[in-house]
Amino acid sequence: MSLFSWREVAMTPGAVVAPDERLPWPQTAAMGVQHVIAMFGATVLAPILMGFNPNIAILMSGIGTLIFYLMTGGRVPSYLGSSFAFIGVVIAASGYGGQGPNANLGVALGGIVACGVLYFLIGLLVQAIGTGWIERFMPPVVTGAVVAVIGLNLAQVPIKNMAPTNFDAWMQAVTFLCVGLVAVFTRGMVQRLLILVGLILATVVYAVLTNGLGLGKPMDFSGIANAAWFGAPTFTAPVFQASAMLLIAPVAIILVAENLGHLKAVTAMTGRNLDPLIGRAFMADGVATVVSGGAGGTGVTTYAENIGVMAATRIYSTAVFVVAALIALVLGFSPKFGALIQAIPLPVMGGVSIVVFGLIAVAGAKIWVDNKVDFSENRNLIVAAITLILGTGEFTLKFGDFALGGIGTATFGAILLWALLGRARNA
Repeated sequence: MSLFSWREVAMTPGAVVAPDERLPWPQTAAMGVQHVIAMFGATVLAPILMGFNPNIAILMSGIGTLIFYLMTGGRVPSYLGSSFAFIGVVIAASGYGGQGPNANLGVALGGIVACGVLYFLIGLLVQAIGTGWIERFMPPVVTGAVVAVIGLNLAQVPIKNMAPTNFDAWMQAVTFLCVGLVAVFTRGMVQRLLILVGLILATVVYAVLTNGLGLGKPMDFSGIANAAWFGAPTFTAPVFQASAMLLIAPVAIILVAENLGHLKAVTAMTGRNLDPLIGRAFMADGVATVVSGGAGGTGVTTYAENIGVMAATRIYSTAVFVVAALIALVLGFSPKFGALIQAIPLPVMGGVSIVVFGLIAVAGAKIWVDNKVDFSENRNLIVAAITLILGTGEFTLKFGDFALGGIGTATFGAILLWALLGRARNA
């Protein structure tokens, strides 16, 4: 197929639309909107939790998706959005307190750019020799433990920093209850958007209690009213600091495992072998992360939410993702959209964060379950146990003026432990 030419097919019940096909343009556009909605909650939430500009994040998700599309030759249906794998290390590297703009944003961006470069180099290696070496160094027990640590390490952020009053703590509880109710008692697209819908419900409750009944700090809507509908976002240049780069760059390991799993899932759904494109997909994700970090955006990754939409609709047309990316570009140039996001109350964001960070931790455990990791084997047991405590307890090692702690020690520790214990077993 040529890059921007798809074979048009009719919309028939139960039919599969292949990557090189598309529905008529009005239906393709509607599907693009649905994919934007699917990625929206997480792509916007991640930059807020790190103190980034959500307009830049949305803009870069669109640009990143187009980069991915071009570098994979239009053959891999995927959307690139803000990666939650960066949250812990960005907060650690920048010292972000959980509210307002990140004062040390440039330092975090330098680390994100370094991560993108490392990710690109891994992609080059995979393109040359395949993915077998990744599976040897990072088996499911390692990747599961590191993913779980990302969520557990972040637990203190919403609980200690995002609920300064007793009312705020109760609002956090109301928020995660709203998300839970949406997750369990709704169906279809509403259930897929459980984070976004739960956040909206909790914000309405907060507004009634504060602006209506005067029980807490009222919401301020003046920023939304004063913001322009369209305008260029404020870009930020990266600052390259060795300690931050060494802390954030290893996130590439998580992105590799995550992207590899997503590509395998898309292969299974479409029936098309994407293994020859894995290296190119890694390189594309790396380039997109470099571009995003260089402009003030978050690191990006392929999104499971959008893969879920494809599984539900059986529409794998890459034209849909081009449309979704273009919609994201338009949203990125809307200051009013950014002001709307900034108006979300802190305790509501804290409650959502508790859910999201918990889901990240559980996602690590799900990797173990899905891959049937055997914890009766001492090697698996020790690697997982030590990794979880290193990351959750913020275990720190200092090398002169440089300190490696929390997620960094957990990530490197898991890989090294697996290699060392395997060597001892085979000795």
